Amino acid sequence: MAAVSQTGTTKRSRFWEIDLARTLAIVAMVSYHSLFLLSYFNIKNTGVPGPYHGLLWWIPVGIVTTFTFLAGLSVTITYSRGKRFSEIRLGRFKIRVSAFVQRGLEIFGWGMGITLITWIIAPYKYVKFGILHFFGISFILAAFFTRFRYVNLILGVAAITMGIYVAEQGIFVSSPWLLWLMPYPFSTLDYWPLLPFFGVFLLGMFCGTILYPQGNRSFNVPNCNSRVVSALTLPGRHPLVAYLAQWPVLIGVLLALFPDKLLPQIKEVLSYLPF
Repeated sequence: MAAVSQTGTTKRSRFWEIDLARTLAIVAMVSYHSLFLLSYFNIKNTGVPGPYHGLLWWIPVGIVTTFTFLAGLSVTITYSRGKRFSEIRLGRFKIRVSAFVQRGLEIFGWGMGITLITWIIAPYKYVKFGILHFFGISFILAAFFTRFRYVNLILGVAAITMGIYVAEQGIFVSSPWLLWLMPYPFSTLDYWPLLPFFGVFLLGMFCGTILYPQGNRSFNVPNCNSRVVSALTLPGRHPLVAYLAQWPVLIGVLLALFPDKLLPQIKEVLSYLPF
């Protein structure tokens, strides 16, 4: 079994305001996905997902934008604190890799798990490049941008502007192999290409160097070390766990509340399985 150790690290406390912002985004995410599942399982028509540019369309965009910005912000804090490399032990051998590349590969791996599950249960709309794929690639790319400051600002604005322009003009990539880069017209349960959202990630990295230089706050906020704040920020400290855990929890709750709606659909899905 591979053993992983961090190298060049400096232990400092977390910033509660960032974790709290993530918790709020998680609450919004779970609420939106609850409405989505109600519609998906034909329990109640909640209008989710909404029409293009409608209010219910902007809500998930705002949630993903928040998560993406905070992820970029956190990358620069981690980098400033020296958490730049990890050592992976494979028997007698040690491989030294970027901590961001390692994290990105882990998240992308979970994304591929989502791809497999959705391919089984929803083969016509399965997730080819969803939010976890996006974050996985973004963390891998972040390793090449950590040394920059204003370059990240310029590239971030450029990526956002280009992404919005091609979307509004209906300019799509011609090959499905490039759907990870910019919009591609197909039906799927979840899709977040690099353009424009990697631009938001870069803006987060830029703001991280301004707001948290050398991994320290450049502004004053009260220190909140109470148990209440610790409880409120707990989900924000583990966003990947929260994202993955929400699905079985939400589906389990709906199954308990509306078995007559879900059981027939679950049995139909199971009937398609090859085992």
